[in-house]
Amino acid sequence: MGQLFDTIRRLVAEERYVVGQHAAERLEERGIMERQAVAGVTDGELMAERPEAEPNPTVEIREVLPDGTEFKAVWSWLRRSDAAKLVTVHFFDRD
Repeated sequence: MGQLFDTIRRLVAEERYVVGQHAAERLEERGIMERQAVAGVTDGELMAERPEAEPNPTVEIREVLPDGTEFKAVWSWLRRSDAAKLVTVHFFDRD
């Protein structure tokens, strides 16, 4: 486990990522800035890796905001464009 996670981290570091509409809405709704979710990939903790997920392989990453609040970010790998995509974010203790 971790190969897909490494791919996502590399793509984000190379600024080869997009933020999906759903993720953009959830970021705004939850008061998380896009740059915080992007920066959190580097030091984030891999929670799950789903290389067989459809339509795209995904990873779930535990990330931390500057105030210490933890959240889960779901990233996928867009094979055709070889880019990472932020799919959604959510807090662990909230609906």
